[in-house]
Order: sequence, then C-alpha cells, then structure tokens
Amino acid sequence: MSFNKENDVDVIERPALDGARVVQADGAFAGFVRAGTTLEMKAFTGVSGDAGGFAVPREIDAQIAAVLKGASPIRAIANVVKVGSAGYRKLITTGGTPSGWAAETAPRPETASPVFAELVPPMGELYANPSASQAMLDDAAFDVEAWLAGEIAAEFARAEGAAFIGGNGVNRPRGFLTGAMSSAKDGVRPLGTLQYLPSGAASDFGTAPDERLIDLVQAVRAPYRQGASWVMNAATLARIRKFKSNDGMPLWQPSLASGQPAMLLGYPVVEAEDMPDIAANAFAIAFGNFRAGYLIAERAETAILRDPYSNKPFVGFYATKRIGGCVADSEAIKLMKFATA
Repeated sequence: MSFNKENDVDVIERPALDGARVVQADGAFAGFVRAGTTLEMKAFTGVSGDAGGFAVPREIDAQIAAVLKGASPIRAIANVVKVGSAGYRKLITTGGTPSGWAAETAPRPETASPVFAELVPPMGELYANPSASQAMLDDAAFDVEAWLAGEIAAEFARAEGAAFIGGNGVNRPRGFLTGAMSSAKDGVRPLGTLQYLPSGAASDFGTAPDERLIDLVQAVRAPYRQGASWVMNAATLARIRKFKSNDGMPLWQPSLASGQPAMLLGYPVVEAEDMPDIAANAFAIAFGNFRAGYLIAERAETAILRDPYSNKPFVGFYATKRIGGCVADSEAIKLMKFATA
C-alpha cells in the first residue's frame, strides 16, 4: 500500500488480473507445428511472399546436422561447403607452374601457365514428408520439435548416404563409385577418373590379402595419406577382421578409446552400409582422403511446409533441402576392385 499526499487517498498496488500466459519469443514455430497458427510468417521462396513455408529454427537445424553426421558417414569425412544457391562452382588446377634451371647469365624463356578446370557438383532437392495425427500434435507433453528433427534426419541420412556413394548425378549428388574408373596411375588418368587396384581373385581376396591392402594404401600419395580413412560395409569389414599378418597379429585393431574409430593398417575404418558387398567386379573397398577427394555442397537452411488439409486427420510436414556432391580430387581416393585385373 502507498499513500498519496496530494489527494489524501490510499493507493493499493495490485498485479494486473489479466490471467494471460506469457508466450516465449521462440514459441512461434512450436505453435505453427501444433496448430498452424501464424504468429510470424516467412516466405517459402524468395519471391512468393507468405506462401506458407517456414524456415526451420536454428535449434532444430542443428539437431538435424548432428544426427546426419552419425548416420551418413561420408558426410563426416568429406568436405562440406555451405552454398547460397544451386549454381556452385569450384576452380581446381590440373598441374603446377612449370619451372626450369638456368645459368647465372643465361636467358630465362617463358614457362607454361597453370591450367584451370571447373568443378560443378550435381545438385538436387532432398525431401522428407513425415506426418502425424492432429490429436498427437495437440498433446502438450509431446516434444514436436524433437520428433520432427528425428523424422527428417532419418530420411535425409538414408537418402544422402546412398547418393554420396552410388548417386547417378541426375537431380542428386554423383557418388564416387559411379564415375569413371581406371587402373592407370596418377598423372596418366584423365581428371575425375578414380584409380582402382585388383584384389587378385574374381570375387574374393587373392593370395596375401594383407599385401593387397598395403598396396592400396601406398597407392595414395603421401600428402593425401594424412587424414585418410577406409570406407567399406560391415560384411566386408567382417572378412578383413579375420586377416592376420605373418606373425599372427590381426590387421584390424579395435578402438582404444570411446568415440574413436577402429584402425586398419594404422588408418581409421568408416562403415558405410551403402558400399557394395564383395562380389565379382565390385568396388567394395575405398581408401583415401575424402576431405580432399569428395565435395558436398548444400544449402544451410531446411524449409518446412505444414499441410493439415491433404490427408485429414493427419498433418504432413514437407521438408526440403538442396544438396549436391561429386569427386573433387580423383587422386585422393583409391578403390579395390574384386577381380583378377
């Protein structure tokens, strides 16, 4: 209570009895997902105005990226570039600047200039379309954001993991197993052609499989071996885990610390289930520096459109993301082909 001397009346200070619940500033997206409320509209495209598309909040986008890194192993070891449009280009040089020797007073003729090549990763639109009933969305105890992030992440990881390895480059990334292959060494093959080494048998490892694996490692030049890793599926790894050297020691070494990958000949092993099984003419094993060898170009934002009308009583969430990929440096990745030659 306070006393007003000027008017000689008592003024009682009370809180406002409006009964309104304070809405947090970050509740707009949660309200949109649950009930379709339009507290804050954002354009679905850059030119169409308020068309119903909402940019995913940064917290949800971060969750998606974290799950993708665990579920799509190629993303974790490749070079990921954030782009603003689908027209991403990258310049690479196909050789250094030639030089020459000369005496102190001898003339210096002009040398050749470096040659540039343009790298254009094929891009496509990756989408996911999960749905949920309106009754489930109305449940206040249900964490809609976590569910949405998990559904989108699972679908995106499955699709992009397969495309980075075996994508044909048509409205999707071009996988590193779908490009040109050759047994020619570095410096002889055309740009963009990966080198492969035969396993020594038509559909299996030949004699001395440990030596074949060592040859694959040494086929990668020393600058690329810093940061190189193996890529194969679980069935192929199961075969290799049984190999032993001449002194009886296994070639495969388990991880010595939590969160660290297992090692094969001193290099980490990445399991990718989209890699082919051991079979005739299959490229079942890859080794190299994927940070230098494979490029992933993607938009930083994920767009989500809420559709409560097409399939009542279910609410669909249409999520899209543009992503591309291709081999960036064909000398950084080597393959093992299960064949005699």
